[in-house]
Amino acid sequence: PQPSENHTVIFIEPFYGGSHKQLVDMLQEQIVQNSSIKTVLYHLPDKKWHWRLHCGSLYFAEKVAPLSPTRTHTLFCSSMFNLAEFLALRPEFCAVRKVIYFHENQLAYPSRQEDRIKREERDFHYGYAQIMSALAADVVVWNSDFNMHSFLTKIDSHLKYLPSSQKLGKGSLSDKILSKSKVLYFPLHLPEPVVPDESPPGTLLHVVWNHRWEHDKGPDAFFSVVEKLIDSGGRFKLSDVGESFGASPKVFETALSKIKESNVCTLRHWGYLSKDEYYRVLHDADIVVSTSNHEFFGVSVLEAVSRGCYPLVPNRLVYPEIYPATFLYNTDNQLYK
Repeated sequence: PQPSENHTVIFIEPFYGGSHKQLVDMLQEQIVQNSSIKTVLYHLPDKKWHWRLHCGSLYFAEKVAPLSPTRTHTLFCSSMFNLAEFLALRPEFCAVRKVIYFHENQLAYPSRQEDRIKREERDFHYGYAQIMSALAADVVVWNSDFNMHSFLTKIDSHLKYLPSSQKLGKGSLSDKILSKSKVLYFPLHLPEPVVPDESPPGTLLHVVWNHRWEHDKGPDAFFSVVEKLIDSGGRFKLSDVGESFGASPKVFETALSKIKESNVCTLRHWGYLSKDEYYRVLHDADIVVSTSNHEFFGVSVLEAVSRGCYPLVPNRLVYPEIYPATFLYNTDNQLYK
């Protein structure tokens, strides 16, 4: 139903950074500009996501103000929030329209081999919390069809640890969540487009990799291809403008040494940049590459494409949903070629 003028949208975001922050900020801005609806935001910094998902509900149950009896309300949260636990602690919110947005899902998150046993034995709760949150919401919004189906098709296998006496009908939970699901692609808030510069003859090709410095983004595969390009003797420019959160995979350190020793690869930028600098690099680059093993939408690639970059992305995850076959590769060797 259309909210009335005495309506308040309450945003709860335990991981207020990156795409999570972009979405909440944009929604608040659009609501304020286009209606008299009031918004209020409760958030925590984008760190320690494990703890945000495990314990954020307790924090916000204590921090969120009581509902105003003179206003109607909508609660908007992300999949990093345990909505079911919050409702148990604040039962007055059960009567509020509850919308949850899935930027990602823990059921399809790729684990490193050394983490797999730990996640299965101890961290079952991550995926379980998201299942419970989706069941507790009135509307479940996904940033891609891939995100939705990769979650729904894994619910039964995720719950395989339950004792036989607690088993549920196959597909019963998936059907409940699907019935209230919508796919709405993540809305990019981009700067004004810039007309691409004409590169003079002989200009080196500029390749950019603009992803988080974490294992699930496939840095080993990317730098393996870069090393093969260097060994082949072809000259090119390279920018790695991802953000590091704490300890980064070892491959970044070893790759940087290899690149600096090279006489064919010109390193233009390395590491995190401000937003304005970031878009200037994307505008200067020619090709954006993804080697990701974990991508439910791919904001960074689309940001680069919006600046005129040619995408080379793997034929998996969400990418075939967004990009034509021309831009997809199947193997690392195809990417190298």
